[in-house]
Amino acid sequence: MTEQPTPSVFTMIIRGDIPGRFVWRDDDVVAFLTIGPIRPGHTLVVPVEQIDHWTDVPADLWVRIGEVQQTVGRALMDAFSPVRVGSIIAGLEVPHCHVHLIPIDAESDLSFANVDPDPDPAALDAAAERIRGALRAAGHGAHVPG
Repeated sequence: MTEQPTPSVFTMIIRGDIPGRFVWRDDDVVAFLTIGPIRPGHTLVVPVEQIDHWTDVPADLWVRIGEVQQTVGRALMDAFSPVRVGSIIAGLEVPHCHVHLIPIDAESDLSFANVDPDPDPAALDAAAERIRGALRAAGHGAHVPG
């Protein structure tokens, strides 16, 4: 019998053991706001399956993650009107593959030194709703929780 890894914090969020501000959910990929945002709207795109390193993600799942990144990225553009949406794969803080999507106006906006360690929960809720609204407006309501 193969030993299952200890559930990551992301697995616990995906299972509903820990609350999360989801903006996207399908059978393979979820997207939710981080609790330590670099900028308002900072969203994580995460495979449902707990895979530690992005280089180990099967090609078909990586394609799906990319599709969700683009869809959520467009919603971030609509919701926050940044110059760009930056994308980072760091993977050091949680052993579960995830892509950071961050609305940015300059490359310096991508620095993890800018993390807000104690964001206002109401501001996170408002950002999540802005993203959900943009996704619904773009016709993706079937994948938008709530």
